[in-house]
Formats: sequence, structure tokens, C-alpha cells
Amino acid sequence: MTFEIRACGAGDGARLAAVAQATFLETYAGIVDGGDILAHNQRVHAAEVYEGLLGQAGVALFLAVVAPGQAPVGYAMLSPPDLPVETGPGDIELKRIYALHRFHGAGVGPALLTAAREAATAMGGRRLLLGAYGENHRAIAFYRRHGFVQVGTRRFQVGANVYDDVVLGLDLQGLR
Repeated sequence: MTFEIRACGAGDGARLAAVAQATFLETYAGIVDGGDILAHNQRVHAAEVYEGLLGQAGVALFLAVVAPGQAPVGYAMLSPPDLPVETGPGDIELKRIYALHRFHGAGVGPALLTAAREAATAMGGRRLLLGAYGENHRAIAFYRRHGFVQVGTRRFQVGANVYDDVVLGLDLQGLR
């Protein structure tokens, strides 16, 4: 199945919310309490939240879509960094990057990462940072294959539970 990556614009909030909620549920069902997943999705991944992010300074969102009708199957989000590591000018956070499990191995993740890296570079980025659940070995291996190295850790709260994440960084200067 073919897909395309495109930058998001006004009106994409519902598509972003749909794929964000689905991928968060797919990724964390069985790890995070079900009620906490639902509450997190309602608070963080609502269409209105994404519509508010669109056009916000320093934020860029991308969708992976398939035909017919541009069905969303993955997404990525860049934002100013909000991680517990020392940051400086030119640091940009890859806040989210997810693809539906059905599309793992189809090139969606690398394509989203390429779009995010290119956008971060165009935004004047010097380093791309991200947080990943410490037990998500598949994701961490993916990032390491693409040049990310661990630069710290963080505690990430969903509901009443706290999870250990790794913070990874990629020097964008070396990629130019």
C-alpha cells in the first residue's frame, strides 16, 4: 500500500486526533491503565487540541496518509523542547511520531522521521530531541538506527502512573 507524507494545515485536527488516539491506544494498551489511556486521549489528543497547535509558532505537524480520502495512518509533531535535559538555541523536540501497527515496516516511520528532520533543519534546528518509553525497545532501536543517542531520562505521567522514558538526541549539524 502506498502512502504520502504531507504537512498539516487548518482543518486537519480531526485526522490528527484520530490517528493520535488510535496509535496511543495500540502502543500502550496492556501497559497503561485503560481508563488512563482514554483520559489521556481526551485531554491530549482531542481534535481541538490539534487545531490549536496548527499554525502555532515553532510547531510543525505531518500526516502519513493513504488513499482513498487521505486516511491518516501516522503522524509526527515538532515543537519547542519540553524535556528535562539541558537545551539551547536550535534544539527542537520531536514531540510525537507514531504509525498504526499495520503500517510498521512499510516505510511510514522513516518517511515521517525524514519529513521531521528536514523541517527541523529548515527551522534552524541544530539538534532534534525526543522522549521514548524506556521499555519500547522497538522504537528505541529505530531511533538509534537513525543516529539518535541517549542524552538523558525523564519520568512521564499518564493518569496516576509514572513511566521511565529515555531522552534521545540527534545532531542535525552533522547531517547537512
